Amino acid sequence: MTEREKELHQRAYTEVKKHQERVNADPYRQSFHLMPPAGLLNDPNGWIQWKGVYHLFYQWNPFACAHGAKFWGHFSSADMVKWKEEPVALAPSEWFEKNGCYSGSAVDQDGELALIYTGNVKDEEGNRESYQCMATSSDGVTFEKKGPVIDELPAGYTAHFRDPKVWKHNGSWYLVIGAQTTDEQGQALLYKSGDLKNWTFEGPIAGSHIGGLEEFGFMWECPDLFHLDGKDVLVVSPQGLEQESIYYQNTYQAGYFIGEMDYETPAFHHGDFFELDKGFEFYAPQTAVDDKGRRILTAWMGVPEQDEEYHPTIEHGWIHCLTVPRQLSVKGSTVIQQPVEELKELREKHVEHKKAEIGPEPVQLENVSGKSVELSINGLEGIEGIFETIFRGEARLVYNKEERLLTLERKNMKTRLTEQRHARVENLRDLQIYMDASSLEVFINGGETVMTSRFFPEDDDESILLKSSEKTSFTVEKWNLQAINK
Repeated sequence: MTEREKELHQRAYTEVKKHQERVNADPYRQSFHLMPPAGLLNDPNGWIQWKGVYHLFYQWNPFACAHGAKFWGHFSSADMVKWKEEPVALAPSEWFEKNGCYSGSAVDQDGELALIYTGNVKDEEGNRESYQCMATSSDGVTFEKKGPVIDELPAGYTAHFRDPKVWKHNGSWYLVIGAQTTDEQGQALLYKSGDLKNWTFEGPIAGSHIGGLEEFGFMWECPDLFHLDGKDVLVVSPQGLEQESIYYQNTYQAGYFIGEMDYETPAFHHGDFFELDKGFEFYAPQTAVDDKGRRILTAWMGVPEQDEEYHPTIEHGWIHCLTVPRQLSVKGSTVIQQPVEELKELREKHVEHKKAEIGPEPVQLENVSGKSVELSINGLEGIEGIFETIFRGEARLVYNKEERLLTLERKNMKTRLTEQRHARVENLRDLQIYMDASSLEVFINGGETVMTSRFFPEDDDESILLKSSEKTSFTVEKWNLQAINK
């Protein structure tokens, strides 16, 4: 480790210590979601299970609740249930990353843990340069930087060229990276290597004006290409999509294409784009395969340039968190997301109400309340009219059976006026809801649809209310969920 690295690491630790008491006093501090110890967190990075341990890195600015020269923070876990905060993995100490160690991925290279990430460099006028860099570790905690492995932009692309995701296929390494053409069109580009150090540009595989896709955003961030259940899936976060009815409701989107990857051409032949999440905060997802063969996703519970400066946690010196880990599967043209099985280990104090009778007046079922809970509602096929769940007086989930529309409402962080996100749900059957101190993750019909959001209720309100315009009955289960860092 260079002296400059040591200095930056120490400055980060000092900053965390300075704000620790204020951060920990925040009533919106989460119980079972990963958060920064102080400052700003955004994209998950380097998500991998390596030598039996799950490693999850993240974009981190320890010095402010705003975007700046990013570090890589680091958590590890043996089981995705209890997590340990590790030392800083990367700090922007070298010339090729001086304005930030931007997003990237991790792979096992002959027993070493290799991080491939974007080094961000800006001159005094704000002109940008991008370098794809590598760092390696033999213990998974301390990393040695190897410098740039891709130091030239391909012709026709701007320096908005970042977020490499690396995998191995048929004995060769491949890397997909987010890019912007010189006429400001978003695309995903493919590279190939035999050793992770020397990379050959294979060409664009998907994006605006490729493979029948029209103009589709001015930049594609955080691409992730993988094979799952007999299909190839490209996950990407396109920036610049205009809202269309109930689609693309956030400032920027995150979603997927299902298709087939042709490595020889190369090209990704795909169908339509679908959003991964229909809530308020979800961006920059990244996936990994574990030793059980599961494809597991985690994402930033935030969106760039979407009211970030109005989050009330800023007053306590921190902002943003990550989603719970989700196992993926493909069913037809849909990517299914389900909370990983291990999260059941967090459960305690089980409550069950079989055939709970609900009508037009809001009902608080006995012991169905709390701040950090899992809520399961089953047997909703028979509901008629409008069904509502109200969370801690701050957010509301409403299903209109006639319109086949599920709506999530909350109070806007800036204006405190009600705002909404919508999802088309043809027949609501069940809900699995993870509610933490300041977030909701709603899994609908076994994960066919998901809605993820931050929300900031009054600290003393732990109510969960149910109501239905037509009298009905269904089964409600609730568990309290333990903290993951204790």
